[in-house]
Amino acid sequence: MSEAPKMDHAYDGIEEYDNPLPGWWKWLFIISIVFSPFYWVYYHNVTSGRSVEDKYNVALAENTRLQFEEIGDLQLDEATLVRFMAKDNWVKVGESVFRANCVSCHGREGEGKVGPNLTDEFYKNVTQLADIAKVVSNGAGNGAMPKWSNRLHINEVVLVSAYVANLRGTNVEGGRASEGREISPWPDPPTEEEDVTEETKS
Repeated sequence: MSEAPKMDHAYDGIEEYDNPLPGWWKWLFIISIVFSPFYWVYYHNVTSGRSVEDKYNVALAENTRLQFEEIGDLQLDEATLVRFMAKDNWVKVGESVFRANCVSCHGREGEGKVGPNLTDEFYKNVTQLADIAKVVSNGAGNGAMPKWSNRLHINEVVLVSAYVANLRGTNVEGGRASEGREISPWPDPPTEEEDVTEETKS
């Protein structure tokens, strides 16, 4: 039986013991409130580079630069795109570029929002594979699709283009209505021997 005093009220015959919060909990709560403005000023003002997200992005960029040393500067051509479309590890890098920069217009899965659906078989500004990289690099639609060559490394342009090309035909549910026209299929990926030969040349 508890020795704590009871509160001076009851609801439907239910009584409540008077068990106050422990002092250490109250002080922890007060200290948290006092600390929060300083935390907000330090991490959420206009100074960049202090938040966990900023530090993560810096580390990710450094890691990506180290990875790019393996492949050098890529070319914005069909052969390069076809080759990297078949490399899952590099397509994932392209996916991270897409998720960081493209989802506000094209949706998280490429289903289309303000920008067109990238998961169907129809294209507005693309007639062949290399056109994807050109659109990403130079923009399209009088600025509706912004130019990214001044914000992304050329390898990022190639890899995000390879990722976008791989979205074709996935037909994500709830995607934006098709726009443009249906175009010919992408070229077949290179054989393992052709890929090794190309890497040797690089």
